[in-house]
Amino acid sequence: MKHLFSPLVIRGRELLPIVQGGMGVGISAKSLAGAVAREGAVGTIASVDLRHLHDDLMSESAGANQATLDRLNRIALDREVKGALQRSEGNGIVAVNVMKAVDDHPALVRQACESGAQAVVMGAGLPLDLPEMATGHPDVALIPILSESRGINIVLKRWMKKNRLPDAIVIEHPNHAGGHLGAATIADLDQPRFEFKRVLEETFEVFKALGLEREKVPLIVAGGVNSFEKVKTFLNEFGASAVQIGTAFAVTTEGDAHINFKRTLAEALPEDIVEFMSVAGLPARGVLTPFLKSYLHREAKLQANAKADPRRCTQGLNCLTVCGLRDGLSKVGQFCIDLKLSAAFRGEVSKGLFFRGADPLPFGPAMRSARETIQYFLTGEMPAELQAGR
Repeated sequence: MKHLFSPLVIRGRELLPIVQGGMGVGISAKSLAGAVAREGAVGTIASVDLRHLHDDLMSESAGANQATLDRLNRIALDREVKGALQRSEGNGIVAVNVMKAVDDHPALVRQACESGAQAVVMGAGLPLDLPEMATGHPDVALIPILSESRGINIVLKRWMKKNRLPDAIVIEHPNHAGGHLGAATIADLDQPRFEFKRVLEETFEVFKALGLEREKVPLIVAGGVNSFEKVKTFLNEFGASAVQIGTAFAVTTEGDAHINFKRTLAEALPEDIVEFMSVAGLPARGVLTPFLKSYLHREAKLQANAKADPRRCTQGLNCLTVCGLRDGLSKVGQFCIDLKLSAAFRGEVSKGLFFRGADPLPFGPAMRSARETIQYFLTGEMPAELQAGR
């Protein structure tokens, strides 16, 4: 694909400067990740609760204990990684996103590496010990997700003591990204310290102070990347090496979720996109579906009645290290995140929680292929059928 940008170089591989963000439950799995990688970019599988994509594993899940559920999810991850690698046809990179906030994250990292993933991406907490989790797999690229230069400085110093550098760093802007957001409260989302230009400049200063060349650790900006013009600004003016894109890929024809999921994201108006406190103790952003509207109406009452009780884990999955519902944390979400995200994956609009970025999509409500999406972001070229409407 012809374009004017420098390649993203990870582990000596020259890639298109496009990273597809990891989106769970089941939104970015083998179909989407494989399609993006096939074009020469970075396709990402979200590792959380992938058993929902496999009927046999869901059947085996009935009445299963925690250890069995974790094992089934690792089997599902293995299948998805191998399926994505097959679809990639040897192009690009297949990565796995593992959330630090997920209780089984060390085992998921190991499984991703053993299954052949070419990179592991970790956010939702400082991934200070990611190098240890990937021990024995030196060829797997390790990519932390952070939101400000202070966290980047901490991770770099800790990793350098282990004689390891990140193979790239994703800088995610919490005021634009979808899903769980890298800020302590909703009020913090628009803080100036998260602005890409500032974070990039400060990070380059961190590199200089640590004696690192800028090219050693590519910086990938994520959140609100919804146009070719923004890609040009971030790469050519701000000095980023690549962009990460989530929602625009979630609604592609290769996206792994139900068509109702894609329509809900693609047709959402600005007033339909809201911020709220999720169960993991972090702000989140999603579409104001019937479930979310009802929940927010009842939120204060539910939080007032919060209590620590393992039996409140409605899925029995205990998926998160910290869960507002299970642990009785009165200031954060009081619902089962896995139950709601898996309903969204199935396209159940009335029941599901539909994470989404804050910005309009480049093709509006239209759903196009991963290839067309990548081509637009790198060249500004719209699909012919959509050009007349612009």
